[in-house]
Amino acid sequence: MSDSVEAPKIEFPCEDYPIKVVGNNENNFYGFVVETVQIHAPDLDITQVTFQDSRNGRFQSVRLKIRATGEAQLQALFEDLKASGRVHMVL
Repeated sequence: MSDSVEAPKIEFPCEDYPIKVVGNNENNFYGFVVETVQIHAPDLDITQVTFQDSRNGRFQSVRLKIRATGEAQLQALFEDLKASGRVHMVL
């Protein structure tokens, strides 16, 4: 008998879908993340985007919320961020 638990399904559109992107703190990482996200979510409110440097300043995390319209949008966004080679994690 398996006790596998399915992840909760997201209902689209999701107005405040949270995303956290972690990468090296270099070459305007914050700007790169914002520009990439705006390709997939043009209505991104950049006044709500926050970032934080790691304790040693080597990494930076960028937190934002988008209006998620579907699985395809999220998959394409995550793939573009990861394909850059600048992103370590997308949560």
